[in-house]
Amino acid sequence: MPRFAAALIAIMVVTGCAAEQPESSTEGTGGTGPITLVIGRDTTAYLRPQLDRWNQSHPAEQVTLLELPEAADEQRAQMVANLQAHSDRYDVLGLDVVWTAEFAEQGWIVPLDRSLFPLARFLRPVVDTAVYRDRLWAVPYTSNAGLLYYRSDLLKKEHLKPPRTWAELRNEARLLAKKYSIGGYAGQFLTYEGLTVNFAEAVQSAGGQILSPDARRVTIDDTTATRALDFLVGGLTEGWIPQESLSYKEEESRLAFQEGRLAFARNWPHAYGPATQSAIGGKFAVTRLPGLDGPGSSSLGGYNLAISAYSKRQKTALDFIRYFTGLANERLVLTQGSFPPVWAELYDDPALIKRFPYLPALKEAILTARPRPVTPIYNQVSLVISSTVAGALSLATPVDETVADLKQQLSEVIQTGG
Repeated sequence: MPRFAAALIAIMVVTGCAAEQPESSTEGTGGTGPITLVIGRDTTAYLRPQLDRWNQSHPAEQVTLLELPEAADEQRAQMVANLQAHSDRYDVLGLDVVWTAEFAEQGWIVPLDRSLFPLARFLRPVVDTAVYRDRLWAVPYTSNAGLLYYRSDLLKKEHLKPPRTWAELRNEARLLAKKYSIGGYAGQFLTYEGLTVNFAEAVQSAGGQILSPDARRVTIDDTTATRALDFLVGGLTEGWIPQESLSYKEEESRLAFQEGRLAFARNWPHAYGPATQSAIGGKFAVTRLPGLDGPGSSSLGGYNLAISAYSKRQKTALDFIRYFTGLANERLVLTQGSFPPVWAELYDDPALIKRFPYLPALKEAILTARPRPVTPIYNQVSLVISSTVAGALSLATPVDETVADLKQQLSEVIQTGG
């Protein structure tokens, strides 16, 4: 309890009380000139060439890229500190899809005119992540759904098929780990937002749900929560999930897999491109996450682009977002960055499918993914989940005690509003 209490106090200091809502919006807002795009670290080095194309044709409206840390928690903390200071340093914000409600509620971003964007051609679930209280507050830029990466060469040698259930994953991971002296399976198990995502996916893949869609009720039940934790804790105690994975974020798990140290790994699609250029190029493939009795369910991820309420160049910011989320640029998001685009038609393009064979599976994963709770206190909810689940994964807290503690803490956060 003390660890969570201290962390929650820190979060409350950062978020503070609800800010007074500015009355600004993009309608009728002028302001042109150089702008700054602030977004999480570009691990695939694809962003700058795309920004160069804009800068070459807009010499008076240059875009400067400001990269934040890789971890979503750290990105949010730096953005919040800037916005609470009413700084105009940031113009376009690359927001994790779970931040829309909070940033809109706090008055840190401005509402957008839906008619300015071809939203009907986007994947429907990703559009929903940019809407709060029936208003559009951001524009989908990338989507995301977790996938299972697997060593297709090793499965072929052992005459195995890609696992569709947890039982199959466990059996295959144990076999390959022992026979080839590598780790069996890993996800993102460090105590941060990535652990919340991995646990949520396990709960969903067991047929459960942590919170109601409006995030006002705790809906997780003992059976599904226990099954989800038993899957992860069992892997650690049995050894087919290596202990070092407790320190993994996305980048660490990506490197472990592409360096040949894992047979299976849960990661986002951006890990696909670098893996093709690594030592395991041509020796791996991806599929949907496995679940308790069949294909599982991913958490819906991705980034949306929003305009800071304190930007003095909101017209340029709006024009840039329209350009950067356009069809031509979205194609480059996939082909050069290996990030899932938001335009639905790109997933059905034969030429792209030939180049990225996982697109049909990814589209299905996105369409069947579950959005995380739409709530201004999402960060506090995530903190409760990751800090509590970490106790079970470190084997410090029994599974049944963890489940009871999780339900109690989530109830308290929801009742108090964070």
